[in-house]
Amino acid sequence: MKVADGFRYLPGYFDRARQEALVAAVMDATKTAPFYRPSMPNTGQAMSVTMTNFGPLGWVSDKDKGYRYETHHSETGAPWPGAPHALVELWNDVAGYPAPFEACLVNYYTANSRMGLHVDWDEAATDAAVVSVSLGDKARFRLGGPTRKGQTHSLVVSSGDVIVLGGAARRCFHGVDRIYPGTSTLVPEGGRINLTLRRVNMPDQG
Repeated sequence: MKVADGFRYLPGYFDRARQEALVAAVMDATKTAPFYRPSMPNTGQAMSVTMTNFGPLGWVSDKDKGYRYETHHSETGAPWPGAPHALVELWNDVAGYPAPFEACLVNYYTANSRMGLHVDWDEAATDAAVVSVSLGDKARFRLGGPTRKGQTHSLVVSSGDVIVLGGAARRCFHGVDRIYPGTSTLVPEGGRINLTLRRVNMPDQG
């Protein structure tokens, strides 16, 4: 598909063993940073995915304060767990950025979960790529342009695939509009886990 410069699709980046290790790390992290269901700013509508985070910062959202990054879990008050080394290696391999990622948002999708078209733009370091890892069931990833109503293209992503949104693609609307249940045995209770790596602060501000 023809998309903006800076979009990269890396199918099968993680083999099965490394996928299993990442899922195990997620499940271990939820002991202190359990999945929770954030809500939309202003309306308070609950999102269809549940979330947690790895790293010194975590992306959160609620009705009153909106989208933001925090150093602690919204419900438990505990700091976010450290990110698996495999994600550090991934960032160093594909991000092309002179500073490490600071947040890894972990989204858990069930059969009816969706993620509407959006742009990741809550960070000061908008010159850094967003790196996304798919684990578990296949999903239909949709990528558009710099406006919400522009033409979009879809791509079915599988477990172990990686997507990089850098350059012009960093400002492109994207989302997930379908999960294909039962297409993977990776996640213990089924579903899909997506890991999104982001640099939040400019290198001289972090």
